[in-house]
Amino acid sequence: MLKYQSILITAFTLNLTSTFSFASTEQCLLTQLKKSSDETTVAELKARCEQSADFKSAGAIGKRILHEIQTQKDPYVLTPHLMNYLLPITYNSNIHTEPYEQFGVNANALKHTEAKFQLSIKVPLIQNNLFVKYDAIYFGVTIKSFWQVYASNVSAPFRETNYKPEIFYIAPLPFHPFSGNSGFVLGMEHESNGQTGVLSRSWNRIYSAFLFEKGNFAFAFKPWYRLKEDKKETPQSAYGDDNPDIQNFLGHFQITSAYAWENIQANLSVRQNFKTNKGSVELGLTFPLSGRLRGYVQYFNGYGESLIDYNFPQQRFGLGIALTDFL
Repeated sequence: MLKYQSILITAFTLNLTSTFSFASTEQCLLTQLKKSSDETTVAELKARCEQSADFKSAGAIGKRILHEIQTQKDPYVLTPHLMNYLLPITYNSNIHTEPYEQFGVNANALKHTEAKFQLSIKVPLIQNNLFVKYDAIYFGVTIKSFWQVYASNVSAPFRETNYKPEIFYIAPLPFHPFSGNSGFVLGMEHESNGQTGVLSRSWNRIYSAFLFEKGNFAFAFKPWYRLKEDKKETPQSAYGDDNPDIQNFLGHFQITSAYAWENIQANLSVRQNFKTNKGSVELGLTFPLSGRLRGYVQYFNGYGESLIDYNFPQQRFGLGIALTDFL
């Protein structure tokens, strides 16, 4: 009974500071109470109702963030960062054999058909109301791998794996262009393929991003600045810059957009260097399969799908499943 009275008092307090009616706030708290365990506090229920109010005005990105806030404290839940997917069948138009030949690998045995997958998660370090409501600092890590699963004659090796840890701050902005919502990200990331000698590739960069959402549409503009490294004394040296010209091919920014209609999502990602006229485009389409599994079709054209191929043009078409969507 005491818990029920506390809920009603909290609902009355919320009514004084909210644009929603007492009845709707009370109903929200009572609904949350029925779904909660005995250990749930009034403060947690209040936070859920505040989020549900914001949920009504949020777009695709905002709704995802609010969902993540409700689950990311659960020790049994891994919060996705970028997309998580498995493409068991991809076709690469052009295998980059030169680096492997220099390393003494039989590059002619590599197949154009291979598997590709990406795993990406994030963990909140500091979250909610650091400077503004719903801001947070995250640590994220993304692993993208290319697996020569069909090259049985060379023991089906993992041809290339890229590791990208990063730390970033994300927050909403009080601007609503075109009646949508906006936000920004500031971050630092390292990306490496974990190799040595002539196969080693890596770079460090700081970046910012402007986010915009309206309904089921999302847009992000992400410019970056590469942190300089010392020049290598020899190609085999363990110290120094593995790929000093990487921005000539990967550019200085990335534009990403996504749109969802009913149960289908489409996303587009573009990188470009206007001086060298090099970059890349990646298209993706997801659709429902069964349960949380979704079909995923991906097309890539350009430079830098992987770090080992940063200066080598390729086209790839892949088909598989998406475990998490972009939105």
